[in-house]
Amino acid sequence: MKRPDGPVAVLGLGTMGTGLATRLLDQGIQVRVWNRTAERAGPLAKAGAFAAAHPADAVEGTSAAICTVADGEALKAVLRGPDGVLAGGPYPGSLVCASTVAPEEVVRLAGNARSVLDVGMLGNREHARTGELRLFVGGDERVFTAGRPLLELLGKDVVHLGELGSGMRMKLLLNLLMGIEVQALAEAVELAVAAGLDRKLVLSTIAGSGFASPVMAFKSKRLAAGRFDKPDFRLRLMAKDLMLVADQAAEAGLRLPLAAAAAETHVRATEQGFGDEDCVAVTHALTPKPGTHT
Repeated sequence: MKRPDGPVAVLGLGTMGTGLATRLLDQGIQVRVWNRTAERAGPLAKAGAFAAAHPADAVEGTSAAICTVADGEALKAVLRGPDGVLAGGPYPGSLVCASTVAPEEVVRLAGNARSVLDVGMLGNREHARTGELRLFVGGDERVFTAGRPLLELLGKDVVHLGELGSGMRMKLLLNLLMGIEVQALAEAVELAVAAGLDRKLVLSTIAGSGFASPVMAFKSKRLAAGRFDKPDFRLRLMAKDLMLVADQAAEAGLRLPLAAAAAETHVRATEQGFGDEDCVAVTHALTPKPGTHT
């Protein structure tokens, strides 16, 4: 397998960014990292990565830079801020936007940058660490071909979808399905418990049935244990993505009732203070307050 031509920067060390950086280090790639909260870079620095003070420092001398920050505002700061990747002029390597943002945001922030890809990542932290992600990529065919060796180190499936923004469109569709499925699971379980059925028995029945998707079977374990810490995917990020879906639907003139309902419930659960828990914590927005039936 062909390898990247030089060091790789990873900007943003949340669950997925840390997993990607770890994967690259394990493959013998020189890695330069940056995170807004500097201490998060500590374990990677101990593992051999160079921890930079600013995004511009992180990309110095690299052949590719992977951005895995939380939202559009963070991506704007990383790319266009005073110490951003593009602050001093064009970045000569491949710029990989793996942050889930509006497709138009990628195009706008990329501006006249020469080699940009947007990548929708399907998988969790373990998939990121072991190179088992599925990657959906938007961008010019020439840029995709040049960046493919890096992407194939990170994912077991690498699919080029078309123009820049296509990777984000696919990622938002996948997160829409996940948000609806997890909410459907939570609703079924809350109704079952309200009707007097055993929560764990209901969850094991759903997980073992033909009605359960793989994500339902996976999330049913969290619901059964009541454990929402150490999130695979934070609730507030799912809420953000569902709101992006709502914006995309409105722009296309589509009415998507399930998407709208899922967005509203996830936002409500986030506003209740559960945003940094796993996305299955959406169940909190369904639970009636003590002494009420609504």
